[in-house]
Amino acid sequence: MPDKQPMSVVLMWHMHQPEYRNLRTGTVHLPWTYLHAIKDYVDMAAHLEAVPQARAVVNFAPILLEQIEDYVEQITAYLEGHGAIRDPVLAELAEPALPGNETARLRLMQDCLRANKERMIERFEPYQRLATMAEWYQTHPESLIYASNQFLADLLVWYHLSWMAESVRRSDTRIQRLQDKAGNFTLHERRELLHIILEQMQSLVPRYRELAERGQVELCMSPYAHPIVPLLLDITSAREAMSDIHLPVTTDYPGGEARAQWHLQKGLESFERVFGRKPAGLWPSEGGISQPALKLFADNDFRWVASGGSVLHNSHDTPGKSCSHHVYRFGDAPIDCFFRDDGLSDLIGFTYSDWHAEDAVGNFIEHMENIANACPNRNDCVISIILDGENAWEYYPENGYYFLNQLYRSLAEHPLLQLTTYEQFLAEKSPRPAHEEKLVAGSWVYGTFSTWIGDSEKNRGWEILVEAKRTFDEQLA
Repeated sequence: MPDKQPMSVVLMWHMHQPEYRNLRTGTVHLPWTYLHAIKDYVDMAAHLEAVPQARAVVNFAPILLEQIEDYVEQITAYLEGHGAIRDPVLAELAEPALPGNETARLRLMQDCLRANKERMIERFEPYQRLATMAEWYQTHPESLIYASNQFLADLLVWYHLSWMAESVRRSDTRIQRLQDKAGNFTLHERRELLHIILEQMQSLVPRYRELAERGQVELCMSPYAHPIVPLLLDITSAREAMSDIHLPVTTDYPGGEARAQWHLQKGLESFERVFGRKPAGLWPSEGGISQPALKLFADNDFRWVASGGSVLHNSHDTPGKSCSHHVYRFGDAPIDCFFRDDGLSDLIGFTYSDWHAEDAVGNFIEHMENIANACPNRNDCVISIILDGENAWEYYPENGYYFLNQLYRSLAEHPLLQLTTYEQFLAEKSPRPAHEEKLVAGSWVYGTFSTWIGDSEKNRGWEILVEAKRTFDEQLA
C-alpha cells in the first residue's frame, strides 16, 4: 500500500562554468560566465522569488562564483574610470572606438552570433536582420568596407539584449526602451546596457543568499575547480563500471588525495566567504563518486552527496530490489546519497522545450504522481530532479519563462507532491537509508568515467598531466 503522506520532490539546479580567465593576464577568452549570469542565474532566482512556497537546491561551483565576482570588479572599475574590462566581447559593448582591422571586425561579428538561432536570434526581427548581414560578411570579407561602426554597435547591443534574463526584459523599462528603439544605438545607450549588466551581476549573490535565509533554497557546492575526484584518488576506479576499459600507462595521479582535499577545502573557503554559510551538501564534479570519495566527502563534514541514477543502478547488488528514489548509504561511509531520476530530469533537459508549458508540466507531474502512488514508503524516498541550471533554457521559448513559472506554481500547490530541499528532507523526515555494501564508481554521464578517460587521446592527456605534475613536484621540492 502506498504511503498517505506527500512524496518529497527536490529540484536541484547545477550552476557551473569552467575557468575562462588567463591566470597570468586576467583576460577572459570566452564570455559564458557573464552571459549565463545575466540570463539564467538571474531568471532562476526570479522564478523562486515569484513563488514563495517553492523550494529548490541550487549548486554553485566555487570557480564560477569567483568569476562572477571578478566581472563585478572589472565592470565597476571601468565605469568608475580606473580599470579595464578584460572580456573582449563585453569590453566592445562600451568602448567608443570599435575594432578597425578586418580580422577583429569579423571576429566580433562571429562572437555576436553565438546564440540560439531559433529562440534568441529569430525572436527579435532587428537582431535577425543584423545577424543575417553578419553571416554574409563572414563569407564576403572583401565587402567589410561597407560594414559601419553603427552596424557593429547595433549588433553588440542586440547580442546582449538577446542574452538578458526574461524576468528583466519584462520588468526593466530601460531594456524595453532599447528593444523598442531597435537600432542606431548611441554610446550612452551601450553604456546604459553595461550598467544594467552590472546591476544584474551584483544582485546575484544577495538574491540567492536571501532565498537561502528564508528557507526557499538550499545552497550547495562542487569541488573548487571541478576536478573528477574519484580519478584523482584512483585512476583505476574507472574499471569499476567498465571492466574492459583501456587505461593510461600511469594509474596514479601524484598526490591525488591531497589535491582532492585541496579542491574541497578551497571550495568551502570560497563558498563560505561568498554566502556566509557552510553547505550541508555536495554535487561532486560531473556527479563523480566512488567509495573512497564518499569517505573523503564525509571527512570534510558534508552530510549529503548526489549523483546520477546510472551510478545507483550499477551499484545495486540486486537491480530493482529497492526504490530508486530512496536515500542510500554505501559501506561504512557516513554520508547520505541521493540519485538523480535520469528519465524525468532528461525530459526537462531534452524533451519539453518544444512542448506547450502547461502540457509539459502536466506530463511531468503525471510521471511523478505515478511514482508517488507506487512508492510504499514515501518517508524514506525523494524524487530527485537534477540538471544544469543554465544550458537547457535557451532551447525553450522565452528562456523557459512559462515552463518554470508553471512548474513551480503547480508543484507548490500539489496535494501529493511536496517540494523540499535535501537538508530539509533529512531534518524533517529522518529517513532510514537503504544500505549497499559498496558503491561502483561512476559519474552522472552514463554511470561511467568514459567521457574523461579510456580512449587513446584521453589517456594520453592523463599521461601528460601526470608527467607535468611529477615534474612540478620535483622542481618544487
